Amino acid sequence: MVDHLLLGLQLFFQWNVLLGMIFGVVTGIVIGALPGMTVVMAVSLALPFTFSMEPVVAISFLLGIYKAGVYGGSMSAILIGTPGTPGAAATVMDGYALTRKGLGKKALDMALYASVIADLLSDIITVLAAVQIARLALMIGPVEFFAIIIFSLTIIAAVSGKSLIKGLISGGLGLLLATVGMDSLYGVTRFTFGNINLTGGLNMVPVLIGLFAIPEIIHQLKGKKLHPEKTTILDTDVVVSTQENKITWKEFTGIFPTIFRGAIVGSIIGIIPGVGAASASFLNYSRSKKVSKHPEEYGNGSLEGVAAAEAGNNGVCGPTLIPLLTLGIPGDKTTAVLLGAFVIQGLTPGPLLFVKHIDIIYGIFFAMIVINFIVFGIGKMALKWAALISHVPREVMFPIVFILCVFGCYASNNMLFDVWLMLIIGGMGYFMLMFGLPLAPFVIAFILSPLFEDGLRRSLIMSQGDLTVFVTQPIALTFLILTLFSIIFILRGKKKELALSKEE
Repeated sequence: MVDHLLLGLQLFFQWNVLLGMIFGVVTGIVIGALPGMTVVMAVSLALPFTFSMEPVVAISFLLGIYKAGVYGGSMSAILIGTPGTPGAAATVMDGYALTRKGLGKKALDMALYASVIADLLSDIITVLAAVQIARLALMIGPVEFFAIIIFSLTIIAAVSGKSLIKGLISGGLGLLLATVGMDSLYGVTRFTFGNINLTGGLNMVPVLIGLFAIPEIIHQLKGKKLHPEKTTILDTDVVVSTQENKITWKEFTGIFPTIFRGAIVGSIIGIIPGVGAASASFLNYSRSKKVSKHPEEYGNGSLEGVAAAEAGNNGVCGPTLIPLLTLGIPGDKTTAVLLGAFVIQGLTPGPLLFVKHIDIIYGIFFAMIVINFIVFGIGKMALKWAALISHVPREVMFPIVFILCVFGCYASNNMLFDVWLMLIIGGMGYFMLMFGLPLAPFVIAFILSPLFEDGLRRSLIMSQGDLTVFVTQPIALTFLILTLFSIIFILRGKKKELALSKEE
């Protein structure tokens, strides 16, 4: 093993590997911060440039884009209330609230710390337990997958705000719109109304951008008309000092349990193909809110909320490679592109990869860990200038944001239809906020609905319609019991919140 480690170090310690990682990180942060420019798109566009590279250089370059892109999505989520990537949707809830209080720099710092530490911890888990975790992943079939998604859907109740009914209505809208398009099993079209553009369903990029960006643009421009004395997006007239905008040592050490939880949640979600970073982000956000000493701050500008969302989001990055490297199964769209990169380099992911090319595997593992430090260094430099966005006059900033949103939506599929979809969803989001319907339950339901339906239908096909299959499988039964306890816990919490509000 020591010989393999030394060979891996030899492959890693090359100037072109370092250069590839740095260039990849810079590219990833920039693209991740642009609304609509997804990590999958960035890695796909970079793939042709790796043809002539050595294996470790090529994979390190692409991993740099991947990891930095996932983190980069938090920048626009915090500064302009629009997630740069789908995984940063949960970050909007507290990150943008902090920006409007004049604490954007503090939120950006917290997002960076949580992202890097959680990613580093999950990478260490990946390196130490890749093969063992892969065996565990093989035990998760359609039945277990469905039970996990049911458990994840309880997040809707946790992020519903003061009104559980309004949260459930919002979640119901998300579930409904997620059914638009062609049925994945039988190819039957649903709610397409003869429009061929709807056959593939509603693209997540315009839905997320429309839901978060357009209502905020309308709100800000409307606010400019009503309150011309307010020139920026800041809600407060109080000037926040430089010292107040820095994270204290107490705040930094206080979020470690949240970050550690995010790394664990991200690692578990990461090894399950198809679930993704957005689910891990919302799941960790929900769990952290339940155990927090100040759950009332969540959604109103909580540093802990930012840390929870970003830790869960970035904790997925390393473990998504586990099913790819050990079994040859890509866990999501990004790792599917990485699978192509391995094949181009003449490497076939799977058990034999650890036998024939263990030196390359260790070289990639070293790169995974070092990339986190590069993300921290470059991210820290970028934050100095990024935080100034909150002071840009809104009549300048929001037209630019709108142009970026249009560009991002169009670039996601090269379809003008997606731009119109963004505007329609944006109008819907604005009216949802007018009637007090929270946006987070909609997003969670929209993301998890296809996974929920697919898991349910495959389970019933496998069991020939026997519903008892969900209580006869140990892992599935465990998650269903956890779901029950989670619902009871949430309802008790809502009851306490209602009692406290009546007393006040």
